[in-house]
Order: sequence, then structure tokens, then C-alpha cells
Amino acid sequence: MEPPVVPRDRLDGWTLVAETTERPFEAGPVSVTAGTARYERETPPPRPFFFASRLRISPDTGPNPALTRLVESRAREGFRDRLADRDIFDLSRRDERRLDVDDPAASRATLTVFHGRCAVDGERVPVEALLAVWEAGEYLLAGGAYPIGEGFEATRQDVLAMVRCVRPPDVEGDAVERSE
Repeated sequence: MEPPVVPRDRLDGWTLVAETTERPFEAGPVSVTAGTARYERETPPPRPFFFASRLRISPDTGPNPALTRLVESRAREGFRDRLADRDIFDLSRRDERRLDVDDPAASRATLTVFHGRCAVDGERVPVEALLAVWEAGEYLLAGGAYPIGEGFEATRQDVLAMVRCVRPPDVEGDAVERSE
């Protein structure tokens, strides 16, 4: 399954490191398939990363308020697991707010901000992680994580700008970075 579109001009300094299709949820006749692209910035560890995912829910019921709450909840749980896989621990949810996205046909995103720590060379490096979930005819997820320290505000703004511009792959006129 193709991941969502991230315009090439927003990916300056970011490298595509993985593109996957997974089935994160299956129960009886209901399943969720996720197409995800993950990007990293070449820096010393911990490397900032950004991801963009689109979900296909089967059978297709279309977005609705109850399903949106479930998707947001499951996405937060899955994101916490992904952060743990990247050795980011001591996570705490710091904020949750609405975020406008660039796509005028999309809903506003629910943005959740987490703070945690990552062990690097015996040091505990503070990390901020962002997860946005919204609906654009299908569910989209985007976000990332980066160390808190010198220059982190610029990285935060960079990640937020990339989150805002994510669109479903069928939107015409968008170029997408797929490989080196």
C-alpha cells in the first residue's frame, strides 16, 4: 500500500530510510493496513526522524467520530511502541491540541506531544515526539521525534511543516520523495 505524499521540497535534509506496508490490527472481519514512509536526518544519535502513514480500514466504513477516537487512541499506543523500539523511554504525554493541515479537504489534526529520554553513549538525552492524526477521506498519521537541545526548535518547526503538508497519494500535482 502506497504511503501518503510528502512534497519533495519539504524533505530537504531528510533521507527516506524505510517504506513499509503493515497490518497493525486485525480482529475477525475488521483489519487495518498501514502504508508508511520513514525519513531520518543525518546527525549524530539520536537521529531525528519523521514518518507519514495512511490507513486502509476494511471493511470500508468511512471516517466517523467513534472510529476517529479509536484510530487516535490506537495510533498513540502504536507510536509509544515505536518510540520504545527506538530506545526512547520515560515517555509522558505533554500536550494535545488541534493542528491545521494544508489540505483544505482534510479535517484538523489531533496533535499529541510526548517527552521522553533516549540513552546515547551512557547519557540520557531528552527527546520530544509529535504524533498527528487526521482524516482526508482516509486516516493519515504523521509525526516524528528529535532530541531537545541546541537547534531543536528549528527541527520541531521542520517536522510540523512536514506534518501539515502530508496528503493522500491520489492528490494530483504533488511530487513525492521515494528513494535516494
